[in-house]
Amino acid sequence: MNLTQNIAQLLKDIGPGQMTSCAYETAWVARLAKLGEPRGIAALAWLRENQLADGSWGTESPKYYHDRLVSTLAASIALATVGDVSDRGRLERAKSALETVIPALADEAMIDTIGFEMIVPALFDEAEALGIIQRRYYSDMERLNQQRAAKLARLPGGLISRHITLAHSAEMAGLDGQRLLDVENLQEPNGSLGHSPSATAYFVLNVRPGDAAALEYLYQIPVDDGGIPYAAPFANFERSWTLWNLIVGGYPDGDLLALCQPHLDALEASWIPGMGVGFDPGYTPKDADDTSLTFEVLRRFDRSVDVEAILSFEEADYFRCYALESNPSTSVNIHVLSALRLAGFETDHPSVQKIIRFLHDMQFWFDKWHVSPYYPTSHAVIACAGYYNDLITDAMSWIFSTQNEDGSWGYFMPTAEETAYGLQALMAWKRAGQEVPEDRLKRGADWLADHLAPPYPPLWIGKSLYTPPLIVRATLLSTLLQVTEELGERIC
Repeated sequence: MNLTQNIAQLLKDIGPGQMTSCAYETAWVARLAKLGEPRGIAALAWLRENQLADGSWGTESPKYYHDRLVSTLAASIALATVGDVSDRGRLERAKSALETVIPALADEAMIDTIGFEMIVPALFDEAEALGIIQRRYYSDMERLNQQRAAKLARLPGGLISRHITLAHSAEMAGLDGQRLLDVENLQEPNGSLGHSPSATAYFVLNVRPGDAAALEYLYQIPVDDGGIPYAAPFANFERSWTLWNLIVGGYPDGDLLALCQPHLDALEASWIPGMGVGFDPGYTPKDADDTSLTFEVLRRFDRSVDVEAILSFEEADYFRCYALESNPSTSVNIHVLSALRLAGFETDHPSVQKIIRFLHDMQFWFDKWHVSPYYPTSHAVIACAGYYNDLITDAMSWIFSTQNEDGSWGYFMPTAEETAYGLQALMAWKRAGQEVPEDRLKRGADWLADHLAPPYPPLWIGKSLYTPPLIVRATLLSTLLQVTEELGERIC
């Protein structure tokens, strides 16, 4: 395989964003079948074909019970409301699966999926009315209700509009909570609610039945098999994460540099001074994650952007990702730290110290946006190696100790994505002048070279788990190229 040629093709492919199908989003779009919409009928067929062996829906591997709960509830409601007699057996199997999934949540020491505390109570209301499940069986419901009430109490003007991220989860309003919606200021210019297929399908079904702009948005989403992605489009996210991975270990030149330019132009055009960017140019809320990575990418390619946009996300004890978020993100603070380092902030700067204290206080670097600890841990090493090593010495010990004998890494099971993160951490540590045995790099690269092909397991956290395949592929290819060049030999 010619890695450079594959990276060149990747740079030609990235753009509006590619994402795997998610059962949760597909279930909401499937409800459009009752309106006779072909996209809804195709989504319903996808649900029937993708029920898991235990009767649930969601990702098969890794088994993530938060994902299984929201996916199975949404799919069961869809089948119960727009399905037919052939779905009775599927619904019975789903009910049995929920009886296993709900108790398992208590033992899952993982982070909730996005909007979990807002969405699950509304789903339980519908599921209970349909006889699918009783909410009293979920012992954690009271906690969710309290979190939901607290977030709703903080709504600006008491309403959800496109200016806040709750529009992305507007389906949480349910059948009787539409008073929470600022309907006239809810849709994005592309007709969506927060670039979310599920929220937009809810809007079409319950708020403005048959809304032409919302339906047009849903039909513009590229689908291969009837399944629906978690979000669309997300051009800034795909561009910035892809380019960031390319520059982690070096700087593209020649043809690769030329292919980067249109993406840099698009990111620069999306940047709003003092505010930064959102995950797509058409998405109204801005966030610290996309802003920080876009800042790094543009600055490293000699584009001029202001650090004040990043500082606008600063809170008393950490940097927020979005306004009204329920819990701060480890990886967001890591990305902010990396951006501030690039901007020339010394380690004794108050904003830098704030992030360092926040990360020191975390028992382990799990994150709200990714199920694997290798993602934030690797990015922390990249941000801190040679800048603030004290923060990452234990992390590097963990990276070394958890590499498998065959060279791979993986929290649930060995994966190419997590192996690339392990190698990225080793390379950053080595560039900072620390000792990294070449055998570890070679074993990891050999394993990665044998596992480059998709599909890639869904490790990213949205309302359910998903994979952004081009971002993952950029991580794999750029990491393998970096290690190959370091070792001075052709790995693959």
